[in-house]
Amino acid sequence: MIGIIGGSGFIGTALARALSAQEHAIRLIDLEPSRAYADRWQRADVRDLPGLSDAVAGCTTLYHLAAEHRDDVRPATLYHDVNVKGAQHVCAAAEAHRIDRIVFTSTVAVYGAADQELDETAPLRPFNEYGRTKLKAEQVFRQWAARAPERSLVIVRPTVVFGPGNRGNVYTLLAQIARGRAIVIGNGQNRKSLAYVENVADFLVHALSFEAGVHVYNYADKPDPDMNQLVSLAGQTLGNGGRQPLHLPYGLGLGAGLGCDLMARITGRSFPVSSARVRKYAANTQFANARCLGTGFTPRHDLKDALVAVIRHEFGRTAASGKEWAFAPAKPTGDS
Repeated sequence: MIGIIGGSGFIGTALARALSAQEHAIRLIDLEPSRAYADRWQRADVRDLPGLSDAVAGCTTLYHLAAEHRDDVRPATLYHDVNVKGAQHVCAAAEAHRIDRIVFTSTVAVYGAADQELDETAPLRPFNEYGRTKLKAEQVFRQWAARAPERSLVIVRPTVVFGPGNRGNVYTLLAQIARGRAIVIGNGQNRKSLAYVENVADFLVHALSFEAGVHVYNYADKPDPDMNQLVSLAGQTLGNGGRQPLHLPYGLGLGAGLGCDLMARITGRSFPVSSARVRKYAANTQFANARCLGTGFTPRHDLKDALVAVIRHEFGRTAASGKEWAFAPAKPTGDS
């Protein structure tokens, strides 16, 4: 039996689908019911060790996907309670039931700012509570793995994950383009590593084959588009007649984000724009995937095809032009 903690979520549901396709017995462990696998869902909270321990009983492998990840979580102590204490509880439950294999989905946020493509040897310098608490969770799992040589720990650090039904940053950008309201902050040449959810799920399944020990991998699908290329692809797929997005100077965009930060502190409300989101939107965020591919894994889905499929799924329109589109090659490191 394979337990998926956080299995009702976006990545968890894709993982459950991939495991089921290979006829693995699965149990989805989550606070929220699973719409796709209601008959295999069991309610549990990672902050509640007795309930979590009951939920994982009978499992031989645990995937741990549950996390607090939004930029505006309140109270901020939830990051620690869910991400760090949750990891401690998962390890305690695994020890109680003699479970020796854990696959943990961490995040590229543990690296902090990425002004060039980063691999798994890059310094770990998270700049927000999400990244800091996920890094602490990695350390908790490493300590668990070190206590017995037969244990297998796989840490997967995905970049921004997108796919049908997700309402994260990629969807927000595509929705703005679909409505003719896209704004590119800066010159649009900042590159973004992306990960298609079905490919991420496949790699998580692939991780079942890894031997005892600690294994750490970034996950990103290549090549990395820049913001102008993303907007161009979405516009072409939506048949927007070649309309160009508004380009906003970075200083003005950051100023608007800081203004929203101030209003959020004064009013106690959350706003869709913040300085953290502007910085993230305008930054280069590129991550290497050579180590991941070096395990023999090959993604089933091409990144461009996946983006087009998601755009068509979400917005129901197809390109008015048959013009070929491709990601331009990246500039050599240091030239951007």
